[in-house]
Amino acid sequence: MGVDETIGLNRFPDPAAALRLIKPITWFPPMWAYLCGVVSAGAMPTGQWGLILLGVVLAGPVVCGMSQAANDWCDRYVDAINEPDRPIPSGRIPGKWGLWIAQLMALLALVVGWFLGPWGFAATVLAVLAAWAYSAEPLRLKRSGWWGPGLVGLSYETLPWVTGAAILSAGAPDGHIFIIALLYGLGAHGIMTLNDFKSLEGDRQMGLASLPVTLGPDRAAHIACVVMALPQVAVIGLLLLWDHPLHGLGIAAVLLLQGRAMAIMLRDPKAQVPWYNGTGVLLYVSGMMIAAFALRGSGAAWCVWHGLAFCVWGWCKWRWDLLWFWQRPPWIGSW
Repeated sequence: MGVDETIGLNRFPDPAAALRLIKPITWFPPMWAYLCGVVSAGAMPTGQWGLILLGVVLAGPVVCGMSQAANDWCDRYVDAINEPDRPIPSGRIPGKWGLWIAQLMALLALVVGWFLGPWGFAATVLAVLAAWAYSAEPLRLKRSGWWGPGLVGLSYETLPWVTGAAILSAGAPDGHIFIIALLYGLGAHGIMTLNDFKSLEGDRQMGLASLPVTLGPDRAAHIACVVMALPQVAVIGLLLLWDHPLHGLGIAAVLLLQGRAMAIMLRDPKAQVPWYNGTGVLLYVSGMMIAAFALRGSGAAWCVWHGLAFCVWGWCKWRWDLLWFWQRPPWIGSW
C-alpha cells in the first residue's frame, strides 16, 4: 500500500499523532536560544515577563512545531521508508491534514509574532520562510547537506538568540551578541548533520544529498565534530579578548568534555550518534548560556561553576550510558 493510500484511511487526525507531528522534543533548542538572548541583553526583565514567556512559546511550540509539521508533510515519502510508523505515513494524520496543520501554525506564528513588536515580527517572518524553504519545493534546501543544516542551525540558534536580545533591549542588540549568536548557529550545522544519520537509508533512496549520504557516515561525523568545535573555540577566544576569562574557562571545560564524547562517537558513528545527540548536544547548549552571561557582563563565578557542574554531570551520564545502556567496550578499563 502506498503512502498516499495509507494517509487517506482515516478522516480526522488522531490527537496524540498530531502532538507527535509537531515533536515537542525538538522545541528545546530554539526556546533555550531565545532565553540566551534574553540573558545576554543585560536589561532587567521587570514588567516584561509576559513578552519573555510569549517569545519562548513562539520559538518552541509554535514556530518550531510548525517547521516540524511542514517537514513531515514534505518528507512523507522519505518517512515511509525510514520511519513508516510516523504520524503521516502511518495514516494517523490522514489526507492533507499534515499540510493544513503546518499552514495553520504558520499563520498562528505570524499573529503571535505581531505582538512582539517589529523585531519579533520580522524574526517570525524569517523563521516561517526558512522553515518552508528548508522542506518544501521548489527550494527544498534540505536536499543539500551544506545549505540545509546551515539554515536550520541559524534558525534554531542564531535567530531566536538575536530576537530575545532585541525584544528585551527594545532595539538592535549589541554587536557582540550578533557575533556569538552567529557562531553558535554555525556550529549547530554539525548537530544537524548528525541528526541526518537517522534518515540515511531513506535519504539515499530519495536522492537527498545529506552529508552522511554523500560523504559516508565516518567522514560526515568527523566534519560535524569539526564544525561544532571550531565556533566554540572562536567563542572562547573572543571572550578572552573581551575580558571574560572565567566565562571562557567554563566554555573550554564544556568543550573538553564534548571532545571526549566525540572521540567515543567517532569509533562507530552510525551506532553512537543517538547517544551523542543526548549527551554532547546538552554540553553544547550549556556553553551557550555561559556565553550569554558573559555578554550580560555579570555572574562570572556563577557561570563558571555552572559550566563545571554540567561537565561533571555530563561525564557521569556519559559513563553511565556506556556502562549500562551499551555493551562495555574493552578499552573502557584503560580510562
